[in-house]
Amino acid sequence: MAQMDETDLRILRVLQRDGRISNADLAAQVNLSASACHKRVRQLEAAGIIHDYVALLDRRRVGCPTMVFVEITLSGQADEVLEGFERAVRGIPDVLECHLMSGAADYLLKVVARDTEDFARIHRQHLAKLPGVQQMHSSFALRTVFRTTALPL
Repeated sequence: MAQMDETDLRILRVLQRDGRISNADLAAQVNLSASACHKRVRQLEAAGIIHDYVALLDRRRVGCPTMVFVEITLSGQADEVLEGFERAVRGIPDVLECHLMSGAADYLLKVVARDTEDFARIHRQHLAKLPGVQQMHSSFALRTVFRTTALPL
């Protein structure tokens, strides 16, 4: 897609707040006709700028109130070690995010669990079996102060 303009950015800001907004309401909020707005949204999707629409769940209400950040150091940095780890970690349903890091740890995982016992199960059954892991440090989030999925556009 060519350079995004201010209208595209307005569309994206609205969609980040309300992904279920109707095209007619979106068009009204960004001062476009419904057909022009629909075309712009389709172009943003085709360009991969918008790649998904999701429902954000309250993890506490669905039984996953415990958030744990796990720093992982691998035994080496060879491509096959990194690729093996990344392939295996994708298969753990409790891992919400996995980031390759600079600094002391190689990876940072964001993991959800029902409670500390459930995290112990996740650790024992999944995390401890990840290939190439040399060291792991887990930190439990005590409280989420704020969270957003909206990018600053």
